[in-house]
This record gives sequence, C-alpha cells and structure tokens, in this order.
Amino acid sequence: MELDQAYQAYVNDLYRYLFSLSKDHFIAEDLVQEAFYRAYVQLEDYQISNIRAWLFKVAYHAFIDFQRKNKRLVFREDPYNETSFTKETPEGRLLEKESFQLLLGDIHSLKELERHVILLCDFHQLSYKEASAILDINVNTLKSLLHRGRKKVMDRVKERKKAND
Repeated sequence: MELDQAYQAYVNDLYRYLFSLSKDHFIAEDLVQEAFYRAYVQLEDYQISNIRAWLFKVAYHAFIDFQRKNKRLVFREDPYNETSFTKETPEGRLLEKESFQLLLGDIHSLKELERHVILLCDFHQLSYKEASAILDINVNTLKSLLHRGRKKVMDRVKERKKAND
C-alpha cells in the first residue's frame, strides 16, 4: 500500500487516537502530520505487513516524543463534533457528549500504559498483538493492563452513578 493510500485510509483513525491522548485538536493535527512525515521517511527501510498497526506505532512514538519535549502538557477540552452523534434531539446529543467526556476523563486518570492500552484496544479496536507491538510490551502484560484499566474505569463509573443516585 502506498503512503498516500494509507493516509486516506487511516488519517481519521490516527487523528482520533492522538486527540484522545492529547485532548487538543491542534496538537492532534500536528502529531498526525508528524506521524505521516516519519512514516514517509521510514517507509523505504521497513517491510510492513500491517500498515495500520505500524502507523499507530509511529503515532504513539510521535506522541511520546512530543510529551517528552513538553514535560508538562496542559490539556484543553475541545467540543466534539456534534454531527458525529446519532441522537435525534439536542438534549440527547448533549447527554451523550457529556457521558463521553466523563468517560475520557476516567480513562485519562489511569496510569499512562493502562490509558494507551484501553485507547488502542477498546476505542480503536486493534488486536492484542497489534497493540502490544505498538507499545513494545508483552501480549500478556497488555492483557493484564487492559483488565486492570477496564476495572478501574468501571469502578469510577459505578462511583459516579452511586453519587448521582
């Protein structure tokens, strides 16, 4: 697959992944461009069988490098694109948007590796093998991180539900 075909096929997936990590539209856009630039530079050096997983790995490393450069990131909340929600009423869209923001907040309260594992496996539906390759960890380690992360998120959701009842 050529890089321009991969760009058209996966640019939105990479943007969503990087946006969910950074919570900033402009940072996510910059990191997507950085990831595709790195992919362009490195593409000739690698024999890639799964370009989607490889691009996620490149994007992950671009985010880590960005995070290291800017030791303290300030995350801003950007409103989500309302046209992507399927609820019929404005109230339904608002409730779904608020629920999603709360869920992202719960995910961002996790340890860094747990957060990455949940975003890759649950939000972007990468296989365990692909996600473990992206994060350079063992598949069994990934599974335990995913289990712990999901449990922590569910516990936070249950606590919030109890507090609201």
